[in-house]
Amino acid sequence: MPDLLIELFSEEIPARMQAKATSDLKRLVTDGLVEAGLTYASAGAFSTPRRLTLSVEGLLDQSPTTREERKGPRADAPDKAVEGFLRGAGLTRDRLELRGTPKGDVLFAVIERPGRPAAQIVAEVLEATIRNFPWPKSMRWGSGTLRWVRPLHSILCILSSEDGTQAVPLTVDGIVAGDATEGHRFMAPGRFSVLNFEDYAAKLKRSFVMLDPVERAEAIWNDATNLAFAQGVDVVEDKGLLAEVAGLVEWPVVLMGGIGADYLDLPSEVLQSSMKEHQKFFSVRGKNAKIAKFITVANRETSDNGATILAGNEKVLSARLADAKFFWENDLRTIHDVGLEGMAKPLAEVTFHNKLGTVADKIARVEALAREIGPLVGAKPDLAAEAARVCKADLASEMVYEFPELQGVMGKYYAEAAGHDDGVPEACAEHYSPLGPNDDVPTNPISIAVALADKIDTLTGFWAIDEKPTGSKDPFALRRAALGVIRLVLEKGISIEIAPILGARISGHLGRTKGGERVAASLNAAHALAELGRPREAKTLYEDEQSAGVPKPGSEHEDQVLEEIRTKPVNLVSFLHDRLKVYLRDRGVRHDIIDASIAMPQNDDLTLLVKRAEALSETLKTDDGENLIQGFKRANNILTQAEEADGVEYSYGAEVKFAETEEERALFGALDAAEAKIKPAMEAQDFTAAMTAMAALRGPIDAFFEAVKINTDNQTVRRNRLNLLHRIRKICLSVADLTKLEG
Repeated sequence: MPDLLIELFSEEIPARMQAKATSDLKRLVTDGLVEAGLTYASAGAFSTPRRLTLSVEGLLDQSPTTREERKGPRADAPDKAVEGFLRGAGLTRDRLELRGTPKGDVLFAVIERPGRPAAQIVAEVLEATIRNFPWPKSMRWGSGTLRWVRPLHSILCILSSEDGTQAVPLTVDGIVAGDATEGHRFMAPGRFSVLNFEDYAAKLKRSFVMLDPVERAEAIWNDATNLAFAQGVDVVEDKGLLAEVAGLVEWPVVLMGGIGADYLDLPSEVLQSSMKEHQKFFSVRGKNAKIAKFITVANRETSDNGATILAGNEKVLSARLADAKFFWENDLRTIHDVGLEGMAKPLAEVTFHNKLGTVADKIARVEALAREIGPLVGAKPDLAAEAARVCKADLASEMVYEFPELQGVMGKYYAEAAGHDDGVPEACAEHYSPLGPNDDVPTNPISIAVALADKIDTLTGFWAIDEKPTGSKDPFALRRAALGVIRLVLEKGISIEIAPILGARISGHLGRTKGGERVAASLNAAHALAELGRPREAKTLYEDEQSAGVPKPGSEHEDQVLEEIRTKPVNLVSFLHDRLKVYLRDRGVRHDIIDASIAMPQNDDLTLLVKRAEALSETLKTDDGENLIQGFKRANNILTQAEEADGVEYSYGAEVKFAETEEERALFGALDAAEAKIKPAMEAQDFTAAMTAMAALRGPIDAFFEAVKINTDNQTVRRNRLNLLHRIRKICLSVADLTKLEG
């Protein structure tokens, strides 16, 4: 079985495209080979800035011969039907077989496809791969028609086995495939031939090319950390930058340079951002934890051990940092002259959304909400409002204009420079958090208040103007905002009823223009208010619109209008519940347990909801809990069927005097004991205690069903037992909606 080696050698491939290109090459070629009948043992793909490489081991030397039988039309079918069948099979009439069947004589085609050599199939597959490669961006060069990410110089394509090495005959747009490649552009120019993958990798290494990007990344990091350790400093870890730099060099040479003393007083984040974004440098912390040096990765060894390279890099870096220092000092002067709120004044001219006003309008809304939320999360209202007023001021700074990724970070420095304290600077930096499922959640109450206010304002604003996520589209990152609210509330144990807060904010997000936009915004706001259990406010909203001369949509009667609102809900709480389901499922809580908890009252208190779900989840992991659910479902099914058949509701209270068995009387006692424990536990929101008491009913309920017949001939006893089943259902449903549970 031969091994296949492919290399596509070109000008430099952008680092960000290399990983996907490697995966695409492997997928397209191996899928094409298998589809053509060539199976293989294993495959591996690699990349450097100048080459994509694929190694396929254990390839069949030719595709197998195949034989396919196709049933055609009847022998007496019209000529056109037979001709169509022949075209599909690729045969002539004399090649068809006539076979008798229970339905008469039928034409059959026997199609035999002889096996083909591997070289022929590889050539076809590779040419198709090259011509249809899914680059995000590609180019043409010279007079050819081929498109590639950068000009493609050569194709190496060989099949190697014990009998020797064969170059696959292939020409793509004038480029003839062969068995040769090139080494490092500067350190080992010139072409050389290879025999197989092992020979290829070894010769590349001798020609100063590390083929494996993982090996290059490990070499860079090991050399960088060793160099830093020798000088008593630490490299700032950045996996994304490490992967990118590994895609920029074929032979990494790690060098450490210094930062001019004039720039060491800049915030560390400014130094780090400038070096990373513009120069692809790693930051190095000194003993005082401040950025003091940088590490760069060259693509070659030099006779002066990189001194000339470092000198050039330091010169360019100095120019970049001079700009950063200019922005920093200008921003500090602005703060000194007009304060942080003065710096933020230009945000009144920056549109946040054409239906939601400017960034300054958003800040005003966040300030009001942060003042309201502050006491609920342990923050002083005045401090929360102060932090909200200045949290986005850095968006108007020159530094953030140049380095947008520093928004929030610079806000903290500017707030400190302006004299703000008591958690306000930290809130400026942290109010965007958490940005994703792995981002840290703020711990400072001021930060939590402003972060919640900012995210709630975003959610309610876009909900009111009907800009909700649809399918995979979420242009305003509302799912991320919802997850942020959930994580802030849950991970800090904040217990608040969020529906009234959402309803109040939606009512404030009215259209800022007259006419259709205003009506649409009002309609959406009213829908949400009604769905959030605030029908009076929804009704008032329409009345206000009428008094302003805007026609009331729908019926002339207010009650009918309100009913129309309820039939078109825009349920933001349900949206939060959907995100919560994903959040909890990732933590091992079953979806039906979440549904059983959401179905209960106060489901807009997310912390309370999760406590209930977690307690139910733990209860169901016990034998008593799981068996109790079966007993509950049995009781519920019998009771539901009886109520439907009899046309009455059995909820009038069972009496122990009608009990006929000891098991029946024991169940009465067990229900009394459970109710005495469950009711105060639920009032104290101690769901674990409530569910433990509920699970204790498992034994008495099981014994009851084993001992008695519910639908007995004695109607008095039957009614009493059905009322007893209602009591079981009522007690169990007071803890969670067990009807939502599966199984």
